[in-house]
Amino acid sequence: MRSPSALARVATWFVAFVVGAVYGLAGTIAHTYALGWFPLGLVLAVIGSGALLVAVRLLTADRWAALGTGLGIAVATLVFSGRGPGGSVIVAQAAEGEFDAGMVWTVSVLILIVLVVAWPDLSGVRREEPSRSELD
Repeated sequence: MRSPSALARVATWFVAFVVGAVYGLAGTIAHTYALGWFPLGLVLAVIGSGALLVAVRLLTADRWAALGTGLGIAVATLVFSGRGPGGSVIVAQAAEGEFDAGMVWTVSVLILIVLVVAWPDLSGVRREEPSRSELD
């Protein structure tokens, strides 16, 4: 199997970054949604972002593509967490003593990125086949 060209790899990393940024934007907007006491938006945002990171890592077999996806999520979270031009804030600071979904979202994204990118590549590890004498 031929290895992809440098241009193809860079294009893959760019696309991964853009897709990650879209997920990061969606997660940043949706993480504050709650059903009563349950932070449904936060749970779905973390699961969706984690699933995206794992899918990119498994489908491309390239930790750099997963890192590009993670950086896209992190950059979108950072950019849209600040005060907008009209003074609006998407990730509002929680009141004293309340659950801070914004902080959990920001930290969980970084933890997911580190876990998925640093996870060892186990594709080269082969399972030992039992010998004929062990089967009898």
